[in-house]
Amino acid sequence: MRIGVPKEIKTHESRVGLTPAAVRELVAHGHQVLVQKNAGQQIDLGDDKYRAAGAQVIDTAQEIYAQADLIVKVKEPQASEMPLLRAGQVLFTYLHLAPDPVQTQHLIESDCIAIAYETVTDSFGGLPLLAPMSEVAGRMAIQAGAHALELDQGGRGMLLGGVSGVPAARVVVLGGGVVGTNAARIAMGVEAHVTVLDKSIHRLQQLDSQYGSRINTVFSTVDAVEEHVSTADLVIGAVLIPGAAAPKLVSRELVSRMNRGAVLVDVAIDQGGCFATSKPTTLAEPIYTVDGVVHYCVSNMPGAVARTSTFALNNATLPFVLALAGKGYQKALQQDPHLRNGLNIYRGRLTYEAVAGDQGLPYVSAQEALAG
Repeated sequence: MRIGVPKEIKTHESRVGLTPAAVRELVAHGHQVLVQKNAGQQIDLGDDKYRAAGAQVIDTAQEIYAQADLIVKVKEPQASEMPLLRAGQVLFTYLHLAPDPVQTQHLIESDCIAIAYETVTDSFGGLPLLAPMSEVAGRMAIQAGAHALELDQGGRGMLLGGVSGVPAARVVVLGGGVVGTNAARIAMGVEAHVTVLDKSIHRLQQLDSQYGSRINTVFSTVDAVEEHVSTADLVIGAVLIPGAAAPKLVSRELVSRMNRGAVLVDVAIDQGGCFATSKPTTLAEPIYTVDGVVHYCVSNMPGAVARTSTFALNNATLPFVLALAGKGYQKALQQDPHLRNGLNIYRGRLTYEAVAGDQGLPYVSAQEALAG
């Protein structure tokens, strides 16, 4: 199979769909890999490394899309890439369709097969292709929040861990999943005062057992969210409903009651955000202020540490790329229910129920679409 890796063009996005090691693996299995010129240049994965791995380096994205049967990316196709998608072409990347009806419509009209990293599942009930980026984003959320708390960023002028005789910052994490756990770990590591809210008693018990007195666990209710967010110095939004729009847990009114210079970091922004005042930002201009509260809502946060993120992502995606390329997309999707859960668009039909529900569009199950 011909596999294409275009250069990412989203603002400040330097991750790449396949590393040279992944390319070598695919070539060893008899596949042809086309990589756009300078796709990995920013993270020290130069064209020579791809050539040495057996890839063919191609000058333009147009040539990649025109020749490849399978497109492997990191971020959703941008406006200039949409017209390049071909009928019957397989697109394997992060899509985050729920808050993006324009992208959904373009993908439906393209007649392609779009498989979203973020909805592929595993036998443990997890999201294995979302998890590595969630791990990165969770750890980065504290790093970004700490910077935003500095006075020249509009923050309160606080050090997360405080110093002798001065209290540590109050960090509230909404959601105890992969993002939330990693955010909490880093916050505890710098000696902040950490509270995690979640609706799963089992998850709270796990966190309490693992971290003991270093963490405060609270069952999430409207009252609990209001109580802890209103007095927080840094709030991390780490909630997730797989494939669906994130719930708005923090209202505009609650934001207005927060301390001046408090910081909100919305890691759920890819799925629409969990704060009412959230709007997507870029790494070029990551923050803005509403009612004196600093917001960090970068939709590709792991792109800031693109080398680490690229290798972490490839570790997870490569087995699925090998399956799609080796078996063909139809057989791979039919045989693997977890990969099939990643199918969001199939030849003009929407095959992910949560996206259909959020956008009010007709839905066809992936199995039905593949059978037809």
